[in-house]
Amino acid sequence: MALDPAVRSAFEQVLEPRDVISDPVGCRAYECDGLTGYRVTPELVLLPRDAAQVAAAVAVCAEHRVPFVARGAGTGLSGGALPVAEGVVISLARLKRVLEVDPVNRRAVVEPGVTNLEITAAASPHGLYYAPDPSSQQVCTIGGNVAENSGGAHCLKYGFTTNHVYSAEVVLPDGSVVTLGTDTGEQAGPDLRGVFLGSEGTLGITTKITVKLLRTPETVRTLLADFPSVRAAGDVVSDIVSAGIVPAAVEMMDTLAIEAAEEAVHAGYTVGVPAALVVELDGPVEECDSQFEQVKAICEKHGCTRLHIAGSPEERAAIWRGRKAAFAAVGRISPDYFVQDGVVPRTRLAEVLDRIAELGRDAGIRVANVFHAGDGNLHPLVLYSAALGETERAEKLSGEIAELCVEFGGSLSGEHGIGTDKACSMPKMFTEDDLAVMQRVRDAFDGHNICNPGKVLPTPRLCGERPGKYEPHPLEESGVIERL
Repeated sequence: MALDPAVRSAFEQVLEPRDVISDPVGCRAYECDGLTGYRVTPELVLLPRDAAQVAAAVAVCAEHRVPFVARGAGTGLSGGALPVAEGVVISLARLKRVLEVDPVNRRAVVEPGVTNLEITAAASPHGLYYAPDPSSQQVCTIGGNVAENSGGAHCLKYGFTTNHVYSAEVVLPDGSVVTLGTDTGEQAGPDLRGVFLGSEGTLGITTKITVKLLRTPETVRTLLADFPSVRAAGDVVSDIVSAGIVPAAVEMMDTLAIEAAEEAVHAGYTVGVPAALVVELDGPVEECDSQFEQVKAICEKHGCTRLHIAGSPEERAAIWRGRKAAFAAVGRISPDYFVQDGVVPRTRLAEVLDRIAELGRDAGIRVANVFHAGDGNLHPLVLYSAALGETERAEKLSGEIAELCVEFGGSLSGEHGIGTDKACSMPKMFTEDDLAVMQRVRDAFDGHNICNPGKVLPTPRLCGERPGKYEPHPLEESGVIERL
């Protein structure tokens, strides 16, 4: 059912008519995010130029009950920005100003369309940087990072987006504007900032973010080590952490991931090796030098077959170029692929990787592995060919891998989110009561279910479930609390 012409006219009144895309061909450019297996063409695409226009557009959506989906750079990997066929996409690509860099208080104020790497670029003249660094940091935007609570390679030591955002200006689903958090991160009352971060665009749209900046480390030491097996590399990770060393990053890649990355960027990795680790330490010179020697000794203890230490910033950049190119690079060895995202206890990495390999063999589908080994955040790449009819098997395998992580005591997602991709797996991790509480929180923000509907929480439409009867809490029955 198409939108009423009066609704289209309402959008054109709060935006410039040229900033409302209705042409089906133009709208198709927004039909998916980085998870290209799911595609829906929206009715309209809105291109607001500032926060006031975002709020005005959302107010029109609220008045007419039009579903809307916020979109940044479209680099998400869980279908979180998948449009609604009879709804609108609100693109934040034009809200891309760095509004302030405050070196004294070590913070910056930016709009949601600013890329992750642009924040560091703006802060670097002051000897500061922004720590979270997703592999797509050159193109992914801070608004999307806030929505997904993104991490990156250095999250082991520095944490995720939530650890680096002081406050966010947010347009709620009724079009009102609020600020969650404070410029110092200190606040009284419920942590609504924490509720909003990582909510995957289901509670509102971010229009301004105040982020924390860190002092650039005194020194950085990086090594690339090859190992005869994934298990040996995993044991190195456990031993490093057991020794009381907290690296800035510990990344692992397997044979297929290395092959793809080398073919793409020629970073100096050893093709054919079963596993490679990238270990990076940063901080004071003396501390880094001492711990770096310990890390080298641990690598050698577990049968390291090659140890390459970056001797210059250029060599360090090459090592990271290989690691960060891995997701896109697998397109060189497979026509299609799914990027999965799950977390397992660090001590069970080897077991889980063995099971993933077994699942892949059973499905007749290859799986490449590249992941944040330090915190057990896996990113298996399920390689398949849609032309050969492998899509359904690949989707099934991808889901089995996500649920395997839960089986081993982990989580369905570490940083890519649940989105459309894993909503039907949520009952594997959460009870009915857990999901009901999440739904009630969501309803408190968005009572009409127009803000990024169909994401995160399982629904009958998506999963063929039968919704259970709502049972009131005893305090609700006694009149102490009320249902929102």
